[in-house]
Amino acid sequence: MSDSAIEFLQDWIHENVHVPPPPIKLEREAEILARECKEEAADAGVPIEDIEEEVGDLKDLLVAKLEDAAENEARQLNGHGQKISKSAAEQKPAL
Repeated sequence: MSDSAIEFLQDWIHENVHVPPPPIKLEREAEILARECKEEAADAGVPIEDIEEEVGDLKDLLVAKLEDAAENEARQLNGHGQKISKSAAEQKPAL
């Protein structure tokens, strides 16, 4: 995958993948996000083939990222439902 494709995907995930809806909607949310990512990649001149060559199925990657977002959110919450730190939530996810 080209550096521009990697950078595009990392930025796109950081901006668009957040705490997911309830688990039964996880697959649907990933489908929507995959479609949006493909459209925005095309608009940015990044071939989706370059992205999928590196990461495989984009929807599967986004399901994993949504699950990670939910786990990170759970770790950030203390016993009172308040976030412990915003800095962890603001970091770019690694691919």
